[in-house]
Amino acid sequence: MVDAIYIHIPFCQKKCHYCDFLSFQNMTDEIDNYVKHLIKEINLYPKYNFDTIYFGGGTPSLLSPIHIKNILENLNFDSNSEITLEVNPITVDYEKLKQFKEVGINRLSIGIQSFNNDILKTLGRLHNSEKAISTYCDARKAGFNNISIDLMFAVPNQTLEILENDLETIKSLNPEHISIYSLIWEEGTKFWDLKEKNILSPISDEIEADMYKKIIDFLTENNYIHYEISNFSKKNFMARHNSKYWENKEYLGVGLGASGYYNGIRYKNVCFLNKYYGIINIDDLPILEKENVDKNDSFNYILGLRLINKGISPTEKKYIEICNNLVKKGFLKNINNKYFLTKKGIFYANDVFLEFID
Repeated sequence: MVDAIYIHIPFCQKKCHYCDFLSFQNMTDEIDNYVKHLIKEINLYPKYNFDTIYFGGGTPSLLSPIHIKNILENLNFDSNSEITLEVNPITVDYEKLKQFKEVGINRLSIGIQSFNNDILKTLGRLHNSEKAISTYCDARKAGFNNISIDLMFAVPNQTLEILENDLETIKSLNPEHISIYSLIWEEGTKFWDLKEKNILSPISDEIEADMYKKIIDFLTENNYIHYEISNFSKKNFMARHNSKYWENKEYLGVGLGASGYYNGIRYKNVCFLNKYYGIINIDDLPILEKENVDKNDSFNYILGLRLINKGISPTEKKYIEICNNLVKKGFLKNINNKYFLTKKGIFYANDVFLEFID
């Protein structure tokens, strides 16, 4: 039974320098029409009861509380459902956050990235440190008691001292959840262009590893559970929606370019607005591509290993052999015939995952 839905909102005020997500800047006049078609797409699916609803993007907080209310009115959920909205600090104030809470949002994921103004400028973020902190405080004042914040590391010119100051600020704010992201240089982004022109360069692998270790040590020492490679939470505040991805559970993905996993098939929606609108207007699902899912495929094992305390139990000989070889190398440990990442394996997770890819 599907009990999760991801809703993609592809609009931004400004595309960040590192972003390669499907999003468009300076198109807020398109939001009304987009939401209308989004609701039509939602209603092309059966009426499920959703345990988790996630508004991602893009910048979903560009939508008005009325937009969010209209979308939620077309979904079935109850008072225990986790309903998350990604928030860019520059798009909200106390009143708007309060209205988001009133229409049904009960969890925020705030894209802070850093509390250092130089790093924020490097990343191409529109907010500054003061706005990041005031947005968090406004969210608390508005009644949100489940807040996640994003933290980026391995950013050009970022030092361990800057990262330590970010972590101290996080400690003082005391959010329920923290997602960390190592900067990835994606082709087609402004960062990629700056790297090609030798204006910016990646920090060393050694410094990146030191930063990752610093984050893990600091947050675990301050009572955060490191439950997934890039995610930390207070007890009982793990991200329920994202955990469904890592547990390879089915979910609906709606909106432009959204991905989903439904009836044993992974799918991705079309990526052009006019095509998206046109297909929905003939009452068809705007799906671009489909792929049948094998529950025993390598992707399933990679997802399982990301959940640090869950582990995997492979049944096919080739995957058992891969796991046993990784145990010998110190990257995995075997506990009661389940395989888990070791501390060393966590630091070299990408290398571990590559072993599972055919």
